[in-house]
Amino acid sequence: MSSLSSVVAIAGRGLQGDASLGRKRRQILLIEAETLDGFGLKPGDVRENIVLRDFSLDGLTPGAILRAGEVLLEITGDCTPCDRMDSVRPGLQAELRGRRGLLAKAVTGGTIHVGDIVESVPPGPPAAAHPS
Repeated sequence: MSSLSSVVAIAGRGLQGDASLGRKRRQILLIEAETLDGFGLKPGDVRENIVLRDFSLDGLTPGAILRAGEVLLEITGDCTPCDRMDSVRPGLQAELRGRRGLLAKAVTGGTIHVGDIVESVPPGPPAAAHPS
Protein backbone atom coordinates (compact mmCIF):
# COMPACT_ATOMS: atom_id res chain seq x y z
CA MET A 1 0.00 0.00 0.00
CA SER A 2 1.30 3.41 -0.92
CA SER A 3 -0.10 6.91 -0.65
CA LEU A 4 -0.86 8.63 -3.95
CA SER A 5 -1.76 12.22 -4.76
CA SER A 6 -4.31 11.03 -7.33
CA VAL A 7 -5.80 7.84 -8.69
CA VAL A 8 -7.60 6.99 -11.91
CA ALA A 9 -10.97 5.26 -11.66
CA ILE A 10 -12.07 3.06 -14.54
CA ALA A 11 -15.85 2.80 -14.92
CA GLY A 12 -17.14 -0.63 -13.95
CA ARG A 13 -13.66 -1.87 -13.01
CA GLY A 14 -12.23 0.10 -10.09
CA LEU A 15 -8.95 1.90 -9.54
CA GLN A 16 -6.10 1.63 -12.00
CA GLY A 17 -3.23 -0.40 -10.58
CA ASP A 18 -5.24 -1.79 -7.63
CA ALA A 19 -5.35 -5.50 -6.80
CA SER A 20 -9.17 -5.36 -6.77
CA LEU A 21 -9.41 -3.95 -10.32
CA GLY A 22 -12.19 -5.74 -12.21
CA ARG A 23 -14.04 -7.17 -9.24
CA LYS A 24 -17.81 -6.67 -9.27
CA ARG A 25 -18.50 -5.82 -5.60
CA ARG A 26 -15.17 -5.03 -3.92
CA GLN A 27 -13.55 -2.51 -6.24
CA ILE A 28 -12.91 0.36 -3.82
CA LEU A 29 -12.79 0.53 -0.01
CA LEU A 30 -13.69 3.87 1.59
CA ILE A 31 -12.94 4.65 5.24
CA GLU A 32 -13.20 7.75 7.38
CA ALA A 33 -9.93 9.33 8.60
CA GLU A 34 -11.59 9.74 11.97
CA THR A 35 -12.04 5.95 12.19
CA LEU A 36 -8.36 5.37 11.47
CA ASP A 37 -7.41 8.04 14.02
CA GLY A 38 -9.72 6.52 16.63
CA PHE A 39 -8.02 3.14 16.31
CA GLY A 40 -4.52 4.62 16.18
CA LEU A 41 -4.05 3.44 12.58
CA LYS A 42 -2.29 5.04 9.62
CA PRO A 43 -3.71 5.30 6.10
CA GLY A 44 -3.13 1.98 4.36
CA ASP A 45 -3.13 -0.14 7.53
CA VAL A 46 -6.55 -1.67 6.77
CA ARG A 47 -5.89 -1.79 3.00
CA GLU A 48 -8.40 0.94 2.21
CA ASN A 49 -8.27 2.78 -1.12
CA ILE A 50 -9.69 6.16 -0.19
CA VAL A 51 -9.58 7.93 3.18
CA LEU A 52 -12.33 10.51 3.71
CA ARG A 53 -11.95 13.37 6.18
CA ASP A 54 -14.99 15.27 7.49
CA PHE A 55 -17.40 13.07 5.52
CA SER A 56 -19.53 10.52 7.35
CA LEU A 57 -20.25 7.16 5.76
CA ASP A 58 -22.93 6.48 8.40
CA GLY A 59 -26.35 5.93 6.91
CA LEU A 60 -25.13 5.21 3.38
CA THR A 61 -26.70 2.04 2.01
CA PRO A 62 -26.03 -0.07 -1.07
CA GLY A 63 -26.99 1.89 -4.17
CA ALA A 64 -26.09 5.30 -2.70
CA ILE A 65 -24.02 7.41 -5.09
CA LEU A 66 -21.08 9.58 -4.09
CA ARG A 67 -19.15 12.06 -6.21
CA ALA A 68 -15.42 12.06 -5.47
CA GLY A 69 -13.87 14.75 -7.63
CA GLU A 70 -15.00 13.89 -11.15
CA VAL A 71 -15.85 10.25 -10.37
CA LEU A 72 -19.20 8.73 -9.36
CA LEU A 73 -19.00 5.83 -6.91
CA GLU A 74 -21.84 3.49 -5.99
CA ILE A 75 -21.87 2.01 -2.49
CA THR A 76 -22.10 -1.79 -2.64
CA GLY A 77 -22.05 -2.58 1.10
CA ASP A 78 -20.09 -2.82 4.32
CA CYS A 79 -16.56 -4.16 4.35
CA THR A 80 -16.23 -7.07 6.75
CA PRO A 81 -12.82 -7.08 8.47
CA CYS A 82 -10.74 -10.11 7.51
CA ASP A 83 -8.23 -11.99 9.65
CA ARG A 84 -5.44 -9.98 7.99
CA MET A 85 -6.44 -7.15 10.36
CA ASP A 86 -5.07 -9.19 13.29
CA SER A 87 -1.63 -9.10 11.64
CA VAL A 88 -1.77 -5.29 11.95
CA ARG A 89 -2.66 -5.59 15.64
CA PRO A 90 -4.01 -8.58 17.57
CA GLY A 91 -7.77 -8.17 18.10
CA LEU A 92 -8.16 -5.51 15.39
CA GLN A 93 -10.46 -7.69 13.28
CA ALA A 94 -13.03 -7.81 16.11
CA GLU A 95 -12.52 -4.12 16.97
CA LEU A 96 -13.24 -3.06 13.37
CA ARG A 97 -16.51 -5.00 12.96
CA GLY A 98 -19.00 -2.53 11.55
CA ARG A 99 -16.30 0.17 11.31
CA ARG A 100 -13.93 -0.94 8.50
CA GLY A 101 -15.68 1.24 5.94
CA LEU A 102 -17.81 0.81 2.86
CA LEU A 103 -17.19 -0.90 -0.43
CA ALA A 104 -17.97 0.91 -3.67
CA LYS A 105 -17.69 0.45 -7.39
CA ALA A 106 -16.73 3.03 -10.00
CA VAL A 107 -19.80 4.14 -11.94
CA THR A 108 -17.86 6.63 -14.05
CA GLY A 109 -14.20 6.94 -14.82
CA GLY A 110 -11.92 9.85 -14.13
CA THR A 111 -9.32 11.08 -11.68
CA ILE A 112 -9.70 11.48 -7.94
CA HIS A 113 -7.17 13.82 -6.32
CA VAL A 114 -6.24 14.18 -2.66
CA GLY A 115 -8.35 17.07 -1.37
CA ASP A 116 -11.20 16.60 -3.86
CA ILE A 117 -14.68 17.26 -2.49
CA VAL A 118 -16.71 14.13 -1.74
CA GLU A 119 -20.48 14.51 -1.65
CA SER A 120 -23.62 12.41 -1.78
CA VAL A 121 -25.53 12.62 -5.04
CA PRO A 122 -29.28 12.83 -4.41
CA PRO A 123 -31.36 10.15 -6.10
CA GLY A 124 -33.41 11.21 -9.05
CA PRO A 125 -34.09 10.57 -12.69
CA PRO A 126 -31.15 10.67 -15.08
CA ALA A 127 -30.48 14.02 -16.69
CA ALA A 128 -32.38 14.52 -19.95
CA ALA A 129 -30.36 14.55 -23.11
CA HIS A 130 -30.10 17.93 -24.77
CA PRO A 131 -30.43 18.10 -28.56
CA SER A 132 -27.36 19.41 -30.31
